[in-house]
Amino acid sequence: MAQKKRIMVYVPDALLEEVDYIVKLEKRNRSEFIREAMKAYLRERKRMEMREYMKNGYKDMAPINLIYAEMGMDVDFSCLKKYEEELAAECE
Repeated sequence: MAQKKRIMVYVPDALLEEVDYIVKLEKRNRSEFIREAMKAYLRERKRMEMREYMKNGYKDMAPINLIYAEMGMDVDFSCLKKYEEELAAECE
C-alpha cells in the first residue's frame, strides 16, 4: 500500500456539516470522503484538459477540413451535372 501523509485542512462549518451528513449516510469516514473527492476532482480536471486539447485540435484542423469538404462538393456537383445531362439525353 502507498505511503500516506497526514494533512490539515480548514473548511467552513457549513461545508463540514454537508460532508459529515454524506459520510454518515454512506457509513464512511472523512478521510475516505476527502480521498475520493480529490480523486474525482483530478479525474474531472484531466477530462476537461483533454476536451480542451481536442477542441483546439478541431479548430486547427478546420481550414483543412473545409478544403476537403469543398473538394468533395465540387466532385458531387460535377457528378450530378453529368448524371442530369445523361438523363436529359435519354429523355430526348
